[in-house]
Amino acid sequence: MYRFPRLQLPQDLLGREYAQSPDWPLGLELGPEEFRARIDFAMELAQIASQVTLGFFRTKAYQVERKSDRSPVTAADKEAERAVREAISKGYPQDGLLGEEFGSLAGQNDFEWIIDPIDGTKSFISGVPLYSTLVGLTYQGRPLIGVIAIPALGELVMGAIGCGAWYGQDSGAMQRCRVSSVESLSDGLFLTSQVDNFNRRGAQDAYQALEESAYVSRSWGDGYGYLLVATGRGELMVDPIVNPWDVAAVAPVITEAGGKFTSWAGQVDLRAGHCFASNGLIHDDVLRVLKPYA
Repeated sequence: MYRFPRLQLPQDLLGREYAQSPDWPLGLELGPEEFRARIDFAMELAQIASQVTLGFFRTKAYQVERKSDRSPVTAADKEAERAVREAISKGYPQDGLLGEEFGSLAGQNDFEWIIDPIDGTKSFISGVPLYSTLVGLTYQGRPLIGVIAIPALGELVMGAIGCGAWYGQDSGAMQRCRVSSVESLSDGLFLTSQVDNFNRRGAQDAYQALEESAYVSRSWGDGYGYLLVATGRGELMVDPIVNPWDVAAVAPVITEAGGKFTSWAGQVDLRAGHCFASNGLIHDDVLRVLKPYA
C-alpha cells in the first residue's frame, strides 16, 4: 500500500515579523507557539487525509456515487473527511469547520478549517496520481494557513502567512519554495482543471486567448496545478468554477510563495466562485483577459 511521507518543517519557521505581514488578518493576536501549533496541526490533517485516500487509491475498495450536480464522490472522500473532522473535534473543538462532503459546522471563535480530502476525484477514480488533499485555515474569512498534499506522488507544499511557502517530497526536511521569474505567459505554462468549465461560465474566448498566449497549456489542474505554480514549475493556474474548499488552502500557499491569488475580479475572495493564481509577474495581463467574465 502507498504510504504518505512525514515531512519536516524547520524549527525556526516563525520569524519575528510573521504577524506584521501585510496579509496578516486584522485583529488576530496569535503568539508564535500557538501559531506554530496550528501550522503543525494543518500538516497533520493533510497527513491523515492523504493516508486514508491512499488506502483506497487504485483498489476496488470503493464505489463511485454521483452527487446532485453529477460530480463523483467515493468512500475515500467520505472516510478521509470523517478522519479529519474527528481530529479537529479533538484538537480544536472551538473552531468552525467546512468540508466538501459533510458541510459546515459553526465554531465558537473566528477560526474555520476548510478541507477537501480529495480535490480531483475524477483523477482519483481514474487512477491518475494528480489528485490532492487540501487543508486550509482562515480567520474571519481571511486565509491564514494552507496545505496542498499530492498523496500518490508524496509531494506537499505548505504556506502560512508571514512564514513563506515550504515544499517537500518523499521524506525529510522541507525547503523554501518560490514562484517562477518568467515575465510573460508566452514563455510560461498555463494550467486549468477542466477546459469545459470555461464554457459553463461563458468564457470560451478567455480560454482561447490564454491558450494562444501561453507557451504551453495543460490540464494538470486541481490542487496539483496550484502546487506547480507555487514551486515555480508553472506560471498560471485558472479555475472558472470553484468552491471555498477548493481554494482556502491554495491562497496562502501561492501568496507566501511570492505569487498572486485572486478572483477573476481581482479580489481575494474565497467565495467568489472563480479564481486564478500566477507568479505575480503576469497577473495583471491575465486579469485583463478574465475580468470581463467575472
